[in-house]
Amino acid sequence: MSRHSRPKQFLALKGDESLLLQTLKRVQDATGYAAPLLICNNDHRFLVAEEIRTAGIVDANILLEPCPRNTAPAVVASALIALQKTPDPLLLFMPSDHLISPRKAFLATVGEAEAAARAGYFVCFGIEPSRPETGFGYIAEGNVLDEAPSCRKVERFIEKPDAETATRFVAEGSYLWNAGIFLFSGTALIEEMERLEPELVETCRKAVSAAHTDLDFLRLDEEAFSTAKEISIDHALMERTGKAAVARATFAWSDLGAYPAIWEESARDEAGNAVTGDVLARGSRDNLLYSENQLLAALDVENLSVVATQDVVLVAPRRNDVDLKALVAELRQAKRDEADTHATVYRPWGNYRTTMKGPNYLVKEIVVSPGKRLSSQYHNHRAEHWVVVEGTAQIERDGEKLTLEKDQSLYIPLKAVHRLENTKDTPLHLIEVQTGDYLAEDDIVRLEDDFKRSSDD
Repeated sequence: MSRHSRPKQFLALKGDESLLLQTLKRVQDATGYAAPLLICNNDHRFLVAEEIRTAGIVDANILLEPCPRNTAPAVVASALIALQKTPDPLLLFMPSDHLISPRKAFLATVGEAEAAARAGYFVCFGIEPSRPETGFGYIAEGNVLDEAPSCRKVERFIEKPDAETATRFVAEGSYLWNAGIFLFSGTALIEEMERLEPELVETCRKAVSAAHTDLDFLRLDEEAFSTAKEISIDHALMERTGKAAVARATFAWSDLGAYPAIWEESARDEAGNAVTGDVLARGSRDNLLYSENQLLAALDVENLSVVATQDVVLVAPRRNDVDLKALVAELRQAKRDEADTHATVYRPWGNYRTTMKGPNYLVKEIVVSPGKRLSSQYHNHRAEHWVVVEGTAQIERDGEKLTLEKDQSLYIPLKAVHRLENTKDTPLHLIEVQTGDYLAEDDIVRLEDDFKRSSDD
């Protein structure tokens, strides 16, 4: 379900909204919060922009990392940007793929931790364990802070423990799961990181100083940022500083890191089945049954995760220790596209899905969002035939302007310069039939593009 082209934070795993949209709304319009800064890589920039648009946020900032360097460089770079706007902001760092409820309790917990952050502490948020989980890091609570009675000093951080240790932690009651959410002063962060990781801070200063705007995005300088040390904020700061504090959460939390977590958070029928999509379950108990667009029938099975997407079906025991990472690694080694891309591919103008493929032909279903248009382009190896099935298409073909309504079609010859646009306020749906000796996305030569993409983007 979660792949490189559209990872977990863009999926609606509980309810109708993506996890990223839920994260945005968690602090949207809350008293004291400024506009959000979202940090992502280049491949996901338009997906992030669409989530911001859906949330109705007009003043958000999107910071693009030119390469992955873990969380510490991202945190430092974003803090430097925030300090350009506010003398000493408090910064709340939230992963975009967690499930948290209720909103009121989350905001209250953060508010209670504010005093500790203003006193120069680096606050993390701890979740009271509900089970001896071996997949999470733990926090050992220390003494109560004089400056903030709702927070305690962190005695130590513990990496993912074995089952026996995790069981002991839960029994003792003074160990919390590390939620990976942080609150601290921007000034205090930079000062402490200059002490602990001075080269990393200097590298981030250069990357921010040489950053440039691109449409609605701010791109960190690639040459500088690529030399930053690859390290998490946990290892760079939290585990080394003498001023780590923890706030015990009053909200429910899940990182939805495995199918059992999704099953636990889902509504279930009388037989304990969590069902999403077109599913028929008979004589089956305690299963996660998920189908995107086809009938999934489950007969006399128990404790399974059965996930049917448009291009892949997964059947696995509903256990936390199922090693999906090893499976994905095997797919990548076999150079299977399913390891990283979905059948539905999202673009800044909409999306497309390949429905059929054979020797020298390929059929796509294309959806163009309202008010969007594709790049002006041509192809060296393929011709295309378009059939409009819903909406109105405005088309340019070798200088000729055409309008296609429902049930009308048009042929785009090899090397013809063409452009497709949806000027209406409803989505445009069409079927594209490609024919040629090479049918891949890199056979797109872009002449002009609203989104400033290159031919291989």
